[in-house]
Amino acid sequence: MATSLLLRHSSAVFFSKSSLFFTKNNSSRSVTSIKMERGEASEVITEKTGEGNAAKKMVFVAGATGKTGKRIVEQLLSHGFAVKAGVRDVEKAKTSFKDDPSLQIVRADVTEGPEKLAEAIGDDSKAVICASGFRPGFDLFAPWKVDNFGTVNLVDACRKQGVDRFVLISSILVNGAAMGQILNPAYIFLNVFGLTLVAKLQAEKYIKRSGINYTIVRPGGLKNDPPTGNVVMEPEDTLSTGSISRDQVAEVAVEALLNEESSFKVVEIVARPDAPKLSYKDLFASVKGGN
Repeated sequence: MATSLLLRHSSAVFFSKSSLFFTKNNSSRSVTSIKMERGEASEVITEKTGEGNAAKKMVFVAGATGKTGKRIVEQLLSHGFAVKAGVRDVEKAKTSFKDDPSLQIVRADVTEGPEKLAEAIGDDSKAVICASGFRPGFDLFAPWKVDNFGTVNLVDACRKQGVDRFVLISSILVNGAAMGQILNPAYIFLNVFGLTLVAKLQAEKYIKRSGINYTIVRPGGLKNDPPTGNVVMEPEDTLSTGSISRDQVAEVAVEALLNEESSFKVVEIVARPDAPKLSYKDLFASVKGGN
């Protein structure tokens, strides 16, 4: 479990202009613009497209060639979104994706500061996904450079571009000390590598203070295998064990954009074979919003 959490975790962030939600109904997908002030909705503007297609709204994905990021890109495209894939090596990334007129590949490094990230995001992105995560190595500051400062840079870049919808994929146990899990082997193991979970937790706190409409998704240990159970979604600081397929994590990230119920919430997710299959609308609605 500890090894799975460390070697397989990556972070993801979603943003959208004017607190955009990409909602679904029985006959079509629609783009709903909702001005949110901590849960207070005002004018709703709906832009309908054909059945089964989301409006071609641009979503920026940082870390798009990672194991989770690539799945997020693919699922966004399958939902009808336009995607701007932010990567460190553009030429290498071109070999990772099939040609798609709805996909752009741009250079973006979350450690290089908000100004360059804002240029990569552009003024056409309605949402930003950060699927970046540090790679274990000899640099003990890597978790802070990527999972903390990198996420902060993305938030600040979104502010510069007027983007106001943020979904971060973090990790269960980030607040393990407060949960009484300080002796949990996974919590200990992860923090040996540059206090990884502490770095993620500080980034979460920055997001909450930023005023951006956020969804923070904390998955359990990430598996490369296809899903073997249904998604279980719990409030923050609830789960201390469990795993989930990266495919399902990507699905939850995209569904956070499609469901208003995900707004201003921290959710923890794992998969269990005996769990009932619920709609994402119901899953998000079952979790109370943050402060």
